[in-house]
Amino acid sequence: MIEDKVWLIEPSGPLRGDVEVRGSKNGVSKHMVAAMLGTGESSIHNAPEVGEVGITAAMLEALGIHVKINEQEIRIEKGKEIRPQVPHAFSGLNRIPILMLGPLLHLAGEAFVPLVGGDPIGRRPVNFHVEALRSMGAEVEVGEDGIYAKATRLRGARIELPYPSVGATETILMSAVLAEGKTVIKNAAMEPEVVELALFLQRMGARIELSPDRRIVIEGVPELHGAQTWLSGDRIEAFSYLAAGLITRGEVRVHGCPQDRLVTAITTLARMGAQFEINDDYICATAPPEGLRSAAVQTDTHPGFMTDWQTPLMVLFTQSQGMSVLHETVFENRLVYVPALQEMGCEIEVFDQCLGGPACRYHDTNAKHSAVVRGVSKLRGADVMLPDIRAGFSAVLAAAVADGTSRLRGVQHIERGYHRPFEQFALLGLNIRREE
Repeated sequence: MIEDKVWLIEPSGPLRGDVEVRGSKNGVSKHMVAAMLGTGESSIHNAPEVGEVGITAAMLEALGIHVKINEQEIRIEKGKEIRPQVPHAFSGLNRIPILMLGPLLHLAGEAFVPLVGGDPIGRRPVNFHVEALRSMGAEVEVGEDGIYAKATRLRGARIELPYPSVGATETILMSAVLAEGKTVIKNAAMEPEVVELALFLQRMGARIELSPDRRIVIEGVPELHGAQTWLSGDRIEAFSYLAAGLITRGEVRVHGCPQDRLVTAITTLARMGAQFEINDDYICATAPPEGLRSAAVQTDTHPGFMTDWQTPLMVLFTQSQGMSVLHETVFENRLVYVPALQEMGCEIEVFDQCLGGPACRYHDTNAKHSAVVRGVSKLRGADVMLPDIRAGFSAVLAAAVADGTSRLRGVQHIERGYHRPFEQFALLGLNIRREE
């Protein structure tokens, strides 16, 4: 069992300074898997130092893929012998193993991956992945310990996803690029990280066309070669630090994340009264003297308001004037972190109705996917356990404006998804220390 890491945080006034965000945590591991498909070495630059990279590298090494990690660069190359089984030891750690099914079928004709894991934010069913591979000619069996698959050769297919799932779209992309014939994905996810993965595969020699109306067309090729890429800055991390500055009435300048990745987020914060300075070097948001206003926000697939942005936004709501509403439409259990914030004095109530937007796919379920937040809440220090990556970061933000010391347990979740978060917060002026 991994021992929980603990941070002790005391409020220390406004957070100010500069943060340089590296490549996306949600993008780097997918690029590492894609590099399996190339003949020759691939290199991924501007990679973040996050736990997810180490976990994915260990999986690849277990399969016979050579991985070298050097500061901001990851170099990957196939070994002479590919072992088609991801060891059971990686069961439940993250969602990456299922993305390896298609590449392993191309490299070895068979594959086994253990049960997937990740943050407890709601059902992320494997059936989209499984049905897509079956439609491409693979024999797939889902067992109690994992997923088994076989295929002499994958064939192109027309696949319509019931929901624009990011993971399923990425599975199909990495399965279709070496498949025989043409694959068409309808209702595909078009998040920036998905497009970035498609561009990397295109650099490796894949034939990919991004069409209107959420369609991606892939023409299979006989082989791919190695390629180099530079990852764009993490839009989740960028928004999180912008929120940190606003929550503490400070000023955080975020470097390294293109403005086009934050369009919806910037507009949402501007409607709340945030004032922006945006140039080619950085993005900065500050709160007006009277404070921010309340808002009603609904999460959605890209280009809507990103589900991973709502955790820091929830804390920002508690420090804004009036009643705010958050409607989560992507994951039904995303609000699992709310009890931790409530322990710290955040006035949040959750509902199973669709509030703040039109009815979503969870409207007739028992999923508590809407929240009403009262601001301005007076927060207090507390001893809380962090359930996942994004919830962990939001608790740090709450602790930054709480009265008294907060003891946050399970901060290894934050370190799995953010680049050197302890050091970044310390540089911004937060009174933070590790508990021995």
